[in-house]
Amino acid sequence: MGKNLLDENLKRERDKKISDFIVKQKQPYWFKKKYATIRAKEFYDEATSRGYNVHVSVGGLDSITLFMFLRSIGIDAVGISVSNLEDVTIQRVHKQLGITRIPPLKDKNGKPYNKTRIIQEFGFPVLSKEIASKIELLQNQTEKSKTVRHAIITGETGEYGGFQKHSRMKLPKKYLQLFAGYENENEGVDYQIAPFKVSSKCCKYLKEKPCNDWAKEHNSVPYLGLMASEGGRRQKSLMINGCNYFGKSTIRSCPFAIFNRQDLLQLAIELKVPVPEIYGTIEKDSNGNLYTTKAQRTGCSMCGFGIQLEKRPHRFDILHETNMKEWDYWMNKCCVDEQGNKYGWGKVLEYIGISWNWNGNKMVDLDGQMKIF
Repeated sequence: MGKNLLDENLKRERDKKISDFIVKQKQPYWFKKKYATIRAKEFYDEATSRGYNVHVSVGGLDSITLFMFLRSIGIDAVGISVSNLEDVTIQRVHKQLGITRIPPLKDKNGKPYNKTRIIQEFGFPVLSKEIASKIELLQNQTEKSKTVRHAIITGETGEYGGFQKHSRMKLPKKYLQLFAGYENENEGVDYQIAPFKVSSKCCKYLKEKPCNDWAKEHNSVPYLGLMASEGGRRQKSLMINGCNYFGKSTIRSCPFAIFNRQDLLQLAIELKVPVPEIYGTIEKDSNGNLYTTKAQRTGCSMCGFGIQLEKRPHRFDILHETNMKEWDYWMNKCCVDEQGNKYGWGKVLEYIGISWNWNGNKMVDLDGQMKIF
């Protein structure tokens, strides 16, 4: 009874935090900007009082805007980035702003990890980090992961998960059909086995670990340009833990946590942020909503997280337009199979039902229809 009461109190407290956070998300832009200023300064004061330095993990437009926002309110945080992962136009802005370049992670033999090596050794980062990590477990079976794999197939968590029957651990049916064939004999199902590996390790090896190592070496804690409105794995954590978090193993500040895309773009305009060419320019549509004329989001040129949510022209189509040579490499040549044949994202996208082909300057859908870019 005591444990149930404690669980109920924790749930009530968590739900209140989420409710309060949603109220803040609905406030006008001026409120959010002021709120971000207060939270950012509070984090700086608390972090420095504990003996820490502070830095900004800089990637695309969101975190570039955060870097310039902090400077505008008097917080001189060092900007760091594994810049070689970013689009070349983002790299130019990083150089313009004086962002510190972090070298890639190296293995125990001193050999650096790069994008090609990660895909070849571990697998393709496709669909989402959460989905990819589940597929990775299915593709790399161990006795230790048996219970978790069962939950991924059936949604039944067993004792470790409170005997849930329809948990969120279960992969959506369409991805079970495409990737869960490794469990056919164990679970009595008839699913397919993908002709390529899938992994969620790219961010860890290429971005998170190098930045974390730099932070540890420099006794520094980060500002991050995350927004709960983007959804994903971090949304609930931001809602519960708020902008600033000082935990036992994690310390971070996300001043833009309550922002939406409109707030971010409005702030970018006010601060005269240098917008990397891959985004185009910031404009208003017929309804007065701000948007970037080219890419809305960017990431590594070899990343497929969220590709299933994009309409054509999607991120690989834009790469085709901006860097044909790099596009050809990632789509057709970045990996080698056991028979020595080269392949790439083209094979992956076709398998999950996403068009990517081109005929001259025209996009070709899977059904054979052409579209003008």
